[in-house]
Amino acid sequence: MKRTFAAVGVAALACTLGVAPARAGAENPHAASGSYVALGDSLAAGYQPGQGDDKTGGYVGGVYANLRSKYQGAKLINLACSGETTVTMVNGGKCDYPGGGSQLQTAVDTIKAAKGKVRLITVDIGANDVQTCVARTGSIDFGCLAAGLTAVGNNTKTIVNQLRAAAPDAQIVLLNYYNPFLVFWLTGNQTLAQLSTQLQAQLNGLIAQAAAGGNATVADIATAFRSTDWTPTSSGVPTNVATICALTWMCSKTDIHANDTGYALMAATVNPLVVGPKRPATASVG
Repeated sequence: MKRTFAAVGVAALACTLGVAPARAGAENPHAASGSYVALGDSLAAGYQPGQGDDKTGGYVGGVYANLRSKYQGAKLINLACSGETTVTMVNGGKCDYPGGGSQLQTAVDTIKAAKGKVRLITVDIGANDVQTCVARTGSIDFGCLAAGLTAVGNNTKTIVNQLRAAAPDAQIVLLNYYNPFLVFWLTGNQTLAQLSTQLQAQLNGLIAQAAAGGNATVADIATAFRSTDWTPTSSGVPTNVATICALTWMCSKTDIHANDTGYALMAATVNPLVVGPKRPATASVG
């Protein structure tokens, strides 16, 4: 799913990163400053089947709204690219960015140009390295899967480390992934549905390792989507399968993307991790 990013120059992006005036009476005079840089694949781009990308919607829109409640003048810079893999995020070639660079390089340049004013960076990446290894029929190309997981392990560390070097004081949150392939349970391939939870755990484990190495936080989307909860619902369908049907388009349109409810839950999983401004100390009266 190629989506071309209509990019402007990095210098123009940096102009959006200025400090906005604090609201009169605000408890923290710096509460109006800062920016949010969103990186990732089609989930970060807010993709919906039949509608395309919505870079101010999806989970990013929900996270941005929460950030603005803490920093009233915060700016959003969404560099996400539908179809991006960890390989193309590092090397480019999927979406168009200033100077022909990659999403990662554009992010690093933008962050450096902001001179410390980027407060939050979110990243979801890695699913596209492996999801094409599973055919619609349910067959798995294990060679493809092994190569994809290796790429995720290596490139995600590079991504996080470069972001951390560019933004030593920013908060970086990596999102792990829900498991759309649980729907194979509904087509009679319960073995593959159960196997997919093990593959999901491997992917999310690599994301957690990269986060730990770059002093980043993990938003546990997998747990929020009840990915390993096989408890039967009243209809007999496992809870994790029913949840995927309710929060994504997999059961209605065979599309892996979250629906509005799913995106809202993703944002609600990220938001508690976002640290707000420190309030000034209140002098006590002796």
